[in-house]
Amino acid sequence: METKTNLRVYTEEEIKERLARELPHWYYEDGWIRRKYRTHGWKGTLMVVNAVGHLAEAAWHHPDLTVSYAFVIVKLVTHVARGVTDKDFALAKKIEEVVQWQPGKEGGPLEGTPQDDPRVWYIKYD
Repeated sequence: METKTNLRVYTEEEIKERLARELPHWYYEDGWIRRKYRTHGWKGTLMVVNAVGHLAEAAWHHPDLTVSYAFVIVKLVTHVARGVTDKDFALAKKIEEVVQWQPGKEGGPLEGTPQDDPRVWYIKYD
């Protein structure tokens, strides 16, 4: 379906298929695409919130967030289109890329957060 904003709104079936293919940790519920990021506590939660906030503001597309001590839920929908559009999928992919980034696993000079020291843990990676 096309809207007056010229953004294609995906059907529930299309959304679920695309999430399964492109963003397997995201899910569709009540008209939104969603993802729950688990953290090791408040410090990690704030780091996720700030990363998501930066990406959303840079993209000029603003998610709803549920923030708790050890998790963040990100909810995306294109309000003006009244549904899920390519804008939502694009921002979800960028959030996923940044929040789940583990430099220690890709090699190079950035070693990543030590996983054997709970004092520096902040996110529970998938």
